[in-house]
Amino acid sequence: MEAFLVSTGIVALAEVADKTQLLALILAAKFHKPVPIILGIFVATVGNHALAGGLGVSISHFLSPEILKWIVGLSFICMGVWALIPDKADDDNRMTKDAGIFVATVVAFFLAEMGDKTQVATIALAARFDTFLPVVMGTTLGMLIANVPVVYFGDIVMKKAPVKLIHTIVAIIFFILGGTAILAALGLIAV
Repeated sequence: MEAFLVSTGIVALAEVADKTQLLALILAAKFHKPVPIILGIFVATVGNHALAGGLGVSISHFLSPEILKWIVGLSFICMGVWALIPDKADDDNRMTKDAGIFVATVVAFFLAEMGDKTQVATIALAARFDTFLPVVMGTTLGMLIANVPVVYFGDIVMKKAPVKLIHTIVAIIFFILGGTAILAALGLIAV
């Protein structure tokens, strides 16, 4: 349950003002049809985060616990730094002209998530908790928590959300998780 809750919370917060959230805003403004956009976000996230979660669990089985703690700790610290860097929406929306809204959303979200901080966080969380399903379910729920309101209430949400504060909170959470893993790698605390 801890892996699910931590994964949900981290990704929901990390997703605020992320490029995929901005993509959700663009798609909602362009098509004004929330259901196929939300379904597309769900399908793309499940696929992308399932790959990331599988990689994270695999990594945890091939590396020694000590090395894994260092990798996870440094990954979380990098994620904290990355969370402080604001994302910008890509201006290339060519794929949405000819494809259906659902297909366009699936393709756009899947590709936008490649190498994104929430995908990297999914890998790190799956490695940290050495579990697949709770992490993928949690990160997917976190993506939906962050993106569904944007699809429905995009302009209002983006104008009202204290984006810089949320990014700072996300960074602090990643720094705490990273510091905890490094302290565990050093044998100073037990995790």
